[in-house]
Amino acid sequence: MSAGRGRRGLLGATGVAALLALLPGVPRALPAALPSELRGPLPAARLQGAGTLRALGFRIADLRLWSAERIDPAAYSGLPLALELQYHRSLDGTAIAERSIDEMDRQSALPADTRMRWRDALRRLLPDVRPGDRLTGLLLNPSTTHFFHNGRPLGEVAGDDFAVRFFGIWLAPRTSEPALRAQLLGLPA
Repeated sequence: MSAGRGRRGLLGATGVAALLALLPGVPRALPAALPSELRGPLPAARLQGAGTLRALGFRIADLRLWSAERIDPAAYSGLPLALELQYHRSLDGTAIAERSIDEMDRQSALPADTRMRWRDALRRLLPDVRPGDRLTGLLLNPSTTHFFHNGRPLGEVAGDDFAVRFFGIWLAPRTSEPALRAQLLGLPA
C-alpha cells in the first residue's frame, strides 16, 4: 500500500471529513442523533440547523436546533423546539446565566424586576459545564421553557416572554450572532 493510502481510500474517513469541513456551507460535524431528553416530548424532531459558537477564535460550543416542523424565523417561539449546546470549554454556570440575561436584555431592555427574577432563576438552574457537557432548552408550549444538563432535567422557567427572549438569544433577528442564527434556521448567510 502506498503512503497516504489507507484502507478507506486515498484520504481515509478522517481526511474526507477534514476536507468537507473546509468547504463553505458544509457542516463541520455529521448531524447528531436526537438527544435522549427529546425522545419523549419531541419524538419526531429533526435537526433544523447547527453551528459553532466561537469567541476570540476559540470554539465555545456547538449548537443544534431541533423541531418536528420547519421553523419560521419570525415566529420561532410558536412551535415546539429545542436548542442544544454542547460545550468545548469549562464555563461557570453563573457566568452562563449572566451572559444569557445580557443577551436577552440586548433584544430590548428588560424591566429591572424581570431581569433580576430571570437571572435568579437561571443562576439556580444552570450548572457549571465542562468540555463535552450538553445544556438543552426545550420549548413545548410558549409558556414554559424546560432545561436539561446531559439529558437530566434541571427545571423550568415559566412565561411566554421568557421563552421568546431566551430562544431569541440565538434565533431573534437582533441576536449578537447573526451568522450562527442563519445556520441554525437554515437561512442564507
